[in-house]
Amino acid sequence: MRLSGAAQRGSSSVIALSLAAGATLLAHPARAQAPGETIALDQIVVSATGTPTPVREVASSVTVVTAQEIEQQQRRTLPQALAAVPGLNIVQIGGPGGQTSVFMRGTNSNHVKVLIDGIEANDPSTPNRSFDFGSMLTDDIERIEVLRGPQSGLYGANAIGGVISITTKRGEGPPKATARIEAGSHGTFNQAAGFSGGDDRFNYVFNVSHMRSDSTDSVPPNLIPPGVRVKPNAYDAYSYSGRLGFALTDTLSVNWVGRYTDGQFRSTYDAGFPGRPTPYRALSNYAQAFTRGEVVWDPLGGRFVNRFGISYSNQDRSNRSPNAFGILGLPTENLGERMKLDWRGDFEIAKGHMLIGGLSWERERLETPSFTASNGNKAAYLEYQVSFADRFFLAANIRHDHDDSYGGHTTYRIAPAYIVPGTETKLKASYGTGFKAPTLAELFIDYRPGFNFFGNSNLKPEESKGWDIGFEQPLFDKRVQFGATWFQNDIENLIVTNAARNSYANVGKAETKGVEAFAALQISEQLRVRGDYTFTLAKDETAHQELLRRPRHKASGTVTWAPIEKLSLSATLIYVGPWVDGNRDFSVPRLKAKGATLVNLAAEYKATDKVTVFGRVDNLFDKRWENPVGFLVPGFGAFGGIKVAFGG
Repeated sequence: MRLSGAAQRGSSSVIALSLAAGATLLAHPARAQAPGETIALDQIVVSATGTPTPVREVASSVTVVTAQEIEQQQRRTLPQALAAVPGLNIVQIGGPGGQTSVFMRGTNSNHVKVLIDGIEANDPSTPNRSFDFGSMLTDDIERIEVLRGPQSGLYGANAIGGVISITTKRGEGPPKATARIEAGSHGTFNQAAGFSGGDDRFNYVFNVSHMRSDSTDSVPPNLIPPGVRVKPNAYDAYSYSGRLGFALTDTLSVNWVGRYTDGQFRSTYDAGFPGRPTPYRALSNYAQAFTRGEVVWDPLGGRFVNRFGISYSNQDRSNRSPNAFGILGLPTENLGERMKLDWRGDFEIAKGHMLIGGLSWERERLETPSFTASNGNKAAYLEYQVSFADRFFLAANIRHDHDDSYGGHTTYRIAPAYIVPGTETKLKASYGTGFKAPTLAELFIDYRPGFNFFGNSNLKPEESKGWDIGFEQPLFDKRVQFGATWFQNDIENLIVTNAARNSYANVGKAETKGVEAFAALQISEQLRVRGDYTFTLAKDETAHQELLRRPRHKASGTVTWAPIEKLSLSATLIYVGPWVDGNRDFSVPRLKAKGATLVNLAAEYKATDKVTVFGRVDNLFDKRWENPVGFLVPGFGAFGGIKVAFGG
């Protein structure tokens, strides 16, 4: 559910505004960040209300990935950009373009609400209504904000684990054009181009990007039957996006964002059960369209800002499987649509006191060749933000949703923070509730006769309560920073695949808990080091066993170094510990999956003000790791290219 627009109000607007319940970052354009980097405590963030707030006043756990970081580390897809973020476990099937799920703080992958410029991107046509992260390219992204912990008090359903809010770039300055081309391992050949500009009255940006990777080995050799030659996976996708903003008067402006992605993914086809890889490949096609229009009315010079918006998304997926002779069969199609209307008002009562309220209506629809279903939701919410003596800060919200199928749900969140005088230690805490209704597919779709899997119309909504408490400590004028946050989520009626693996069921209770810790060191203006560690324990409290694909341990480290003004170097290490998973086709439903350590390197050199050459190495030590079990991550890869800019 989107609660604020990416509004611009002339010269006084907050650029690329997006919500994250607790805190989001207004990225600093002149400084690269390591993943999850702690931002200087006096910088400005955009809070859950969308109002500029010093990050020292924010209690929620949020990590920001900036456009400069994405460019510096040359992360071309959204899963690559999120890989080092603490609290996340990323599972991608079959390399670039493969279905990708994100598990946040041990909750389910569909407990993460994804917003793209405020448009909810979770797909109504998928069985669990989750967003497929593998389909999104990064060329037009300004920043990604990862907000952890229950956020239904503002975002409504499906935010039990947290929210990932993606903001695309906004045009500014004189007209300019950019272009990029690169090639490398795994049959990679990528291109991107953009055109942008803007001033206080009008801004515009248009981007197009293409990614191709046609030789990614994903099947472990021990699973390939004797005498069978398996073809590599192949991915080919185009993404188009645009953004416009126009200030009609000093008090009234309009904004529009839109994006369209069209891609295909060819992957090894398994026949029979248990599955055996064949020489043939299945074909998946997808087309995604997201758009939002918004009117911003500011009659009181920033004291009472109103945003009226309408959003629409359309996600069309088609899958074709080969027969015994390798001939592709007829497509199986699924279409998911969502329409949303919303209003939001930000009212500054007095200095340090802000009241935010909003209303929304949305309807989503699922369509298959044999089945159509739809559902709607209406919501109202209210938040109060206050600060006392520049030391104590509080954000509290409450929301009521009325689901057409499951009736009313009231959720809330409270998040205080306190800065200790003298030491400047930041103490923070939050407590919130959440809920998630069963998806249309979970309730009604039967996958038969071939798969013997059925919907369950008796499912109950999932409900959760979660809290976290932590601290952040800056030292030596913030050149050294460290901190930790302890968290716990208790989820009732968690929806999982049942024991017979032929339908869905509600687990009586699930619990996820753990700790996120970090340390950051700025050795000089040119050299920065960052480390993160996450411990997560996620258990089905009824069956007394760990939930699948939730590793207990994850660690990451990033070093960024600019030895000379024109040269930038970075190295990233990501460690993911063992977890419990099923095998490739879940004929073995539970087994121990191995962990791994991956190392990536990147470098870029500014040959001139307009020309940059770059190169990177992914999976430096060619770790042949299965994530998930039965699917290899891409092996060693070397890539290089050139970027050019015109005008500006």
